[in-house]
Amino acid sequence: MTAPTTFACEIEARDLRVRAGRRMAVDGITLTMGRGVHGLLGPNGAGKTTLIRALATVLRPASGTLCLLGGGQQRALRRRIGYLPQEFGHYRRFTVREFVEYMAWLKEVPGHDIPAAVQRAVDRVGLADRADDRLKTLSGGMIRRVGIAQAIVNDPDVLLLDEPTAGLDPAQRLRFRDLLTELGTDTCVVVSTHLVEDVAAACTDVVLLAGGKLVFQGTPGQLAAAGTDGHPGDSPIERGYSAVLGTPHRRGSW
Repeated sequence: MTAPTTFACEIEARDLRVRAGRRMAVDGITLTMGRGVHGLLGPNGAGKTTLIRALATVLRPASGTLCLLGGGQQRALRRRIGYLPQEFGHYRRFTVREFVEYMAWLKEVPGHDIPAAVQRAVDRVGLADRADDRLKTLSGGMIRRVGIAQAIVNDPDVLLLDEPTAGLDPAQRLRFRDLLTELGTDTCVVVSTHLVEDVAAACTDVVLLAGGKLVFQGTPGQLAAAGTDGHPGDSPIERGYSAVLGTPHRRGSW
């Protein structure tokens, strides 16, 4: 058996620019990401979803360089990437098992491995008891968990999750944090979220975007240390987030 190839960093971007329509939504970002859980934070319009889509090979860079897993052909790279988009499309008449099987087939998981891979993915998101239920019978939070299952069914080397906790209740969010910690031991996981506390609990690294530019990359502790009691926020990491963004404290404002 051939040993798996390892890379210094699974994701490397240099002066990366990516358009969203006519707007340069990612504007000159340079960063590296290796194994672990990377929280991608920033206000609305910061460029988070555009960056995730570029990492998923859905969008092509306008300029700069982006190297995933050491490079290679796009089709081969996509076999090694797991992706949950913010807007997750699905087939309502499929059962959970059928849908995750279908996604495994699209990702070219070997046929003899698909049943076990699907069962493992469904188990990990806590849907084993609903595996044979049709998607149209599931709640919004359960559908989101199906989305996570299809993203991890191929045991990806790079896992990209755009707002994965949308629709999850507090208990499900806690279980999801545990899953992120488990996945991050041997996978490069990038999680885009508005929930700063999820980043503090589960992430080893924080990437903060504003206006399409990288304004911070470091540990959750380093982000928390950037704030003071004078910055808005209910926790140290929220105050650090506000400090890095230069958010003024205006009572009652949005």
